[in-house]
Amino acid sequence: MKAKQIESYLVENYGECRHNPTQFEKALGITSKSYEVDSFKLFLFIVENRPIESMHTHSYGFHTANGRELIENFQNNYYNN
Repeated sequence: MKAKQIESYLVENYGECRHNPTQFEKALGITSKSYEVDSFKLFLFIVENRPIESMHTHSYGFHTANGRELIENFQNNYYNN
């Protein structure tokens, strides 16, 4: 996803974009490549907590170890790049 798409989605669905869309785009790209997951699915997982079935990110509505690792990796990429 591109920064403009991220910003548009967040503004359209939540009324504002509280994040830096450029950093968000970079973190999505790096994380999605590292884990070989679609960037839009990753975006929805991060923003809306939607499960990524192929990665088993949730179990009974809670994050699995995979889900927590994915979030932590995304956060590291967002804040450190």
